[in-house]
Formats: sequence, structure tokens, C-alpha cells
Amino acid sequence: MSLTGFADPLWFLLLILVAALGLGYLWMLRRRRRDTARYTDLSMLDRVAPVRPGWQRHVPPALLLVALVLLTVALAGPTAELKVPRNRATVMLTVDVSESMAATDVAPSRLAAAQQAAKSFVDKLTPGVNLGLVSFAGSATVLVSPTNDREQVRQGIDALKLSQGTATGEAIAAAVQAVQSFGKLISGVDGPPPARIVLMSDGKENTPADLNAERGAFTQARAAKAAQMPVSAISFGTSGGSITQDGQSTPVPVDEVSMRQIAALSGGDFYRAQDAGQLQQVYGTLAEQIGYETKQADASRSWLVLGALTALASVAAALLLTQRLP
Repeated sequence: MSLTGFADPLWFLLLILVAALGLGYLWMLRRRRRDTARYTDLSMLDRVAPVRPGWQRHVPPALLLVALVLLTVALAGPTAELKVPRNRATVMLTVDVSESMAATDVAPSRLAAAQQAAKSFVDKLTPGVNLGLVSFAGSATVLVSPTNDREQVRQGIDALKLSQGTATGEAIAAAVQAVQSFGKLISGVDGPPPARIVLMSDGKENTPADLNAERGAFTQARAAKAAQMPVSAISFGTSGGSITQDGQSTPVPVDEVSMRQIAALSGGDFYRAQDAGQLQQVYGTLAEQIGYETKQADASRSWLVLGALTALASVAAALLLTQRLP
């Protein structure tokens, strides 16, 4: 049992009474032995007194004391961390479809592997998460606004097509705007639900070339942080990737540096995936982090059950060993 605290620890004062009962029981045993030795003819006692169990007769009161300790812990209100599905959250899945995603360093291609892993991510998300989809190359497009209809997102992922350019900043900006628009529609008493951007890309932004420009990736990462939308950045691919254009092979090495910086500037996390299996693992981790939250929950039930069962065991042992209640 892993406990994180107690809601009402003052109940532990009852353990003083439990300890007093234990000491009282030991005192009564000692007094009984002393009185027996003082006032009884031991030679006659062996012949007329019924045979009494030995140490077994102490089992019922010992179990009773243990039961009282367990029930006292239950009264103190033990708490534990419990992972529960989120009932409200928004995620924008943002996928790079630039031409470098045609590289086959990840079989069958970076894009095909990314599509498969992304659909696995969609399937693993809990129902309380609204999911949207953004694709980006030279510009960004919101393919699916945040929704709990997973089939729409799957169809959007299947429809991803390669294009020229890499406008990572535009993609982050589009994701932020989509979340904010959606948040205005469903905002309740507690405000809009928590949001996150999951950004998967293999290359460095080139539209614009300056990542600190107004629409650059670093600038938009800072804007995402200001909007309380951390970016989980996934760098996908290897340093040896290449694509063939006009009969010539063009290197398209993965760019981890800028992706790591985007995650840091937004207050999010950075992940590296060099093959389809690693990408699946990353998406699985994100689905677990995003779909569940840790809460302090009441953990007294198990202590109460153990206490009650131990008390019943004490009664049963007393009837079997001493033919009386403890």
C-alpha cells in the first residue's frame, strides 16, 4: 500500500488506547500467574484443572489488537495518488508533411510510419480528450478542429500528403488558434480545458529561415507558452536520411536542436524517435500523460476491509481455541 498522507491524522491518538489495552492484557496475564502460584496447590491443580491451550490462547487478543490498529489507520483517512482519466482536455496533433518526410531511413517512409504511429496515438487517448489535427509544410492547415470523434482524426491522418517547405512556426500558431477558438465554445466555470500541442517533425524550419522571426518557430513556441499550451516536440528520423529529387539524392538529416529548443521555449517536453517502434513508444507515453491525471484519492477502504477481516479472524480464533469471545 503506497500512501501519500492522511486526511485526519488526529485519529492516531486512538493508538494510545490500543497500546494501553495491550499492556493491560499483559498485566492481567502476569497477575493471574502470580495469584495462581500464590494461592493454589500446584500438585492438585494439575489433576483437577482442565487442559488449557498454550501460547495459542494469545492469538485472539493479538489479532484483535491488530484489527484495532488497522481500523484506526482507516479512521485517519489515508490518501494515495491515483491515476484517473481526464474528463476535459484539448490536444492538437501537428504533423510535418514536408518533402523530407518521404525519406526511407524509417521504413517504409517517415510519413507512412508517422501516420501509423499517429493513428495508434489517437486510439490510445481517453474519451475525455478532444483531439484536433494540423498538417504543415510551406504553410499550415487545420485538417480537423478539436473533437471527440476519433474517426475524423484518423481519416485526416490517412489523407496527409507531402508538400514543399517547412513552416513549423505557422503550424504552432495554427494549433494555438484552433485550441483557443475551441476553448471559447466549451469554456465553463473553470475556464477552458488544459491544452497541449503534440508536434512531430523531422527537419528544421525554412519558412521563414529565421526561427526568431515574427512567425518563426521559436517565437511561436514562446507564444504557446504564454497561452499555456506546452509543445511536446518529437524529432523523427535519422541523421542519414535522404530523398531523391530529379534523379539526385538530397540529404535530409533530422534536426533535433531546433525541436529541443521549441519544446524548452514552450515549457513542453522533447522526444527523439529514430524508427517506427520508438515513435510508437513516444506516442504511447504521451497518450498516458495526456489522457490521465494524478489525483489524491481516499485509500481507507483497504485498511477498513483488512481491519474488519482481522477482527472476524480474532473472533473465530477465540471460539476455536478458548470457546469464548476475546
